[in-house]
Amino acid sequence: MTARAKTRSRPAPMFLHQRILSDIQNKILSGEWLAGRRIPVEHELMKQYQCSRMTVSKVMTRLAHAGLIERRRKVGSFVGRPQSQSAVLNISEIKTEVSALGLPYSFEILQRVKRRATRDDRALLETGDSPFVMEVLCRHMAGAQSFCLEHRLINLLAVPDAATETFAELPPGAWLLRKVPWMLAEHRIRAASPTPAAAELLNIKPGTPCLVVERTTRGKGPVITQVRLTYPGHVHELVASFTPYAPVPDIDGARAAARKAAVKA
Repeated sequence: MTARAKTRSRPAPMFLHQRILSDIQNKILSGEWLAGRRIPVEHELMKQYQCSRMTVSKVMTRLAHAGLIERRRKVGSFVGRPQSQSAVLNISEIKTEVSALGLPYSFEILQRVKRRATRDDRALLETGDSPFVMEVLCRHMAGAQSFCLEHRLINLLAVPDAATETFAELPPGAWLLRKVPWMLAEHRIRAASPTPAAAELLNIKPGTPCLVVERTTRGKGPVITQVRLTYPGHVHELVASFTPYAPVPDIDGARAAARKAAVKA
């Protein structure tokens, strides 16, 4: 068993509206408040938190913009389908996903170890001559709630600086995006139940459906990194944008037409 190194970024102090937002957000993300549940009305929240209507209205507006609640005129507010969105064909930072929900972001390095590459490691990184890899386990937080679990292998032949990087200032994904230019990212997306260890770290019940995103990132040469991101399934969805299909030009047909025109001339 490897030693565990812990590094935590400090979230900014929360104002009252942020605390109310975080409390409601956590109830939704944890599954305590299910989709369709009615949110306490504004005067109930004002009484509970000893705050103004303006503060409560600000919180409700941010929750609605994040897609976490649905506001129905003259009826009330209800838990919607909580989700963050990221593009399948792009690599975005998890901090950006959390910030879109209006919550403070933090992360914790649970494991960071340089070790000899196994046969499975070499298969994932598609290299037969990489003696060492950096293995990192990182937990991303949205307020007080676990948001995503990141398990990453870094090819030290492609990114030698990772051998001494502590990831104290930036989580591994964000650090790599700034450090190494990438050319191609391949995604594999599936639904899966978390391992008992992952369920504990994500603070969810064993067997809870999760969205697992596995991504292999390549540079000009070798694979840079392979990562597995595990999200509780009810808090995340992937969205992709596509452009219309462009037919491949008929090169042979164009050449034949050009020859025919030349003969006629």
